[in-house]
Amino acid sequence: MSLKAQITEDMKTAMRAKDSAKLSTIRLITAAIKQKEVDERIELDDAQVLAIVEKMIKQRKDSISQFEAGGRQDLADIEKAELVVLSAYMPEGLSDAEIQAEVTAAVSASGALGPQDMGKVMAIIKPKLAGRADMGTVSAMIKAALTK
Repeated sequence: MSLKAQITEDMKTAMRAKDSAKLSTIRLITAAIKQKEVDERIELDDAQVLAIVEKMIKQRKDSISQFEAGGRQDLADIEKAELVVLSAYMPEGLSDAEIQAEVTAAVSASGALGPQDMGKVMAIIKPKLAGRADMGTVSAMIKAALTK
């Protein structure tokens, strides 16, 4: 089952269960997916849907830190609940050792010699690790590998 179909099924389940918090978050995901499809006149595949969910997760994390800094714990709690629902659609994350192995393989595959070749390595590794690893961490690992 595609990720988009899974989201639709989860929306139906949330409607039947009258779970309004989960339902509203799933509707936000669906709206973002439809918006992208209409704007670009394409049918999104799982990787593109994952990119949308990943972007929404990043937005929620930023919002949580801002709300907590502003003393609005009530709004931070709402964002945390949305974050839990969104995180359920992400694939299982990789461990640091697995990420390091992918980085090492990508560096050797690209023939990168130094930090100036970081773009080549990122081009190889990003499709493999999208949604499964924090790209900031991956970038730091690549940088460390290329400066040795």
